Amino acid sequence: MLQPKYKRVLLKLSGEALAGKRKHGIDFDTVTEICRPIKKCADLGVQIGIVVGGGNFWRGRSNGNMNRTRADHMGMLATVINALGVAEVLEQMNVDVRVQTSLQMQQIAELYIKNKAVRHLEKGRVVIFGCGTGSPFFSTDTAASLRAAEIGADVILMVDGVYDKDPKKYDNAIKYDTLSYFDVLNKNLGVMDSTAASMCKENNIPLLVFSIENPQNIYDAIMGKSIGTTVK
Repeated sequence: MLQPKYKRVLLKLSGEALAGKRKHGIDFDTVTEICRPIKKCADLGVQIGIVVGGGNFWRGRSNGNMNRTRADHMGMLATVINALGVAEVLEQMNVDVRVQTSLQMQQIAELYIKNKAVRHLEKGRVVIFGCGTGSPFFSTDTAASLRAAEIGADVILMVDGVYDKDPKKYDNAIKYDTLSYFDVLNKNLGVMDSTAASMCKENNIPLLVFSIENPQNIYDAIMGKSIGTTVK
């Protein structure tokens, strides 16, 4: 029987990935397809933490002259909607799930506590982290890097691809198979923001970036199949 390559992973899901072809809000058919390989890996004993973005509902940086702190707080609330949506689908698949948020909202989620999150993971529960870092001016990419470092994740899985230029605009765009965090920071490749990349580099956390168009890639990545781009 094949054994997973990683014991504990941090999966970063963008809000756009959860919107699917609808481009806005949550497409539960898409979320179901994403959750199937997550369940498959959890059933194999992989400990899975998930950080969700909120771009399918709100992007504070694109909203004119709005106060940045308030805009970011609105974005944090958008991530909670997504966290609850993913939790609902996983629970319908009989996966044990806990949602933790960086801001206190005790009626709907646990407050994030590192030791409690690790204990959930050790018990086989998928833990979904909402509200980013809980502080404005930090992206959910940074939240993924921070949570990965705190829970001792073996790898961060991020859905996308890494190219030397935009493959949607250029037919000759070249996909990278392997990169260093030095390359990410100095070539401005847009894999993740510089704060997140620096945090991963300082904590020696590898990043595996791959396409979510085929959600099976989540399972393949965790099992060690060579897909996407590895940053280390």
